[in-house]
Amino acid sequence: MLLDLHSRPFAPPDRQVLSHLDWSEVAVMWNSNDLAALHDWFNERWSRLIRNSPLGQSDPEAEFLQGLAFATLALFFTQNHNQDGARLLIDDALVVLNKYQPRFLGVHVAPIVGALSELGFMLAGLPADAECPLYPFVYPKFEYSR
Repeated sequence: MLLDLHSRPFAPPDRQVLSHLDWSEVAVMWNSNDLAALHDWFNERWSRLIRNSPLGQSDPEAEFLQGLAFATLALFFTQNHNQDGARLLIDDALVVLNKYQPRFLGVHVAPIVGALSELGFMLAGLPADAECPLYPFVYPKFEYSR
């Protein structure tokens, strides 16, 4: 097998990943508690952004998407008897999302941070496989500005 060792130019950075995000899609999945699909949605865009940005994972927009993915998984885990995972991801999400309050890229971050903070206190001391401490499970709607 021969290798093609000719130089090829790098693809230009795709800074349009976030400019083309449709936050209404996120709102539908978030508000309908379709958190597994939403996590996949965030992960796909985050992966493309870090691959195409010269800053990689240090890109603020990529970091923001990752913070939202952490928040999404925390909400999913607490509903699925994985309180240790939820606690861990709440902490990770808060570290990231606190940097972007009260809004970033049109997303209202403060309500998400507030809900995660409250949930984190409720999870403290619960067994790893405990039921979700909120019944019914209610968290703020996803809000954004166009």
